[in-house]
Amino acid sequence: MTQRILIVVTNIGEFDRVGYRTGLWLSELTHFWDVLEAAGYSMDIVSPGGGPVPIDPESLIVTEMGAAFGLKGGVHRRYKDRAFMNLLRDTRPVSAIDPSFYDAIYLTGGHGVMFDFASSRALTALIGSFLDAGKLVAAVCHGPSGLLDVQLADGRYLVDGRNVTGFSWREEVTAKRDDAVPFSLEDELQKRGGRYSMSALPFVSHIVEDGLLITGQNPASAHGVGQAVVRRLGQGIRS
Repeated sequence: MTQRILIVVTNIGEFDRVGYRTGLWLSELTHFWDVLEAAGYSMDIVSPGGGPVPIDPESLIVTEMGAAFGLKGGVHRRYKDRAFMNLLRDTRPVSAIDPSFYDAIYLTGGHGVMFDFASSRALTALIGSFLDAGKLVAAVCHGPSGLLDVQLADGRYLVDGRNVTGFSWREEVTAKRDDAVPFSLEDELQKRGGRYSMSALPFVSHIVEDGLLITGQNPASAHGVGQAVVRRLGQGIRS
């Protein structure tokens, strides 16, 4: 075990059809980071293209349930931390990563990932390398966009026949992003054979584990995804 986790974030800061700004949903990084750091793991942050990481401005003022964090919230403590935020100034590209240095890979969300995770052949190949090595692959919210084109050695999609979740279409409509996103993540996961499930209420934590794959539905799920990763690594990974 390397005691090191690879975290992937987006480089995209805006939608292509509308004027909304987007980027990394910051709590999906910080909540996961807090859990893994407390468990003694080190983490590296990378992105599809390398370089700076934009932050979705709404992620700084809105919780998973729509209430203001306030200046004393956990996300804002990380946002205030100069050393932590400097990690997002100049990330390495996923094409430069050797998976042998890591125990697991975690795909964060934010709407930006729907544009660069889904189209990154380098990210698809990297995720495949983790799977080939019997290592955990975790993703939260829109992060499963990076799983859509990952195929196994037999040509089947990674999600085919697996239990999986991700940001639901109901949540897109509630967030008023249904006319802005390039696709429905819920639909695309199912088109590739994924057995999609979601929480009874929108924006409530929902974690799904299936073999080497751990997925969370929305921002509220990032903490639980982190806990699942720590538990699985502590038990010894079982595919």
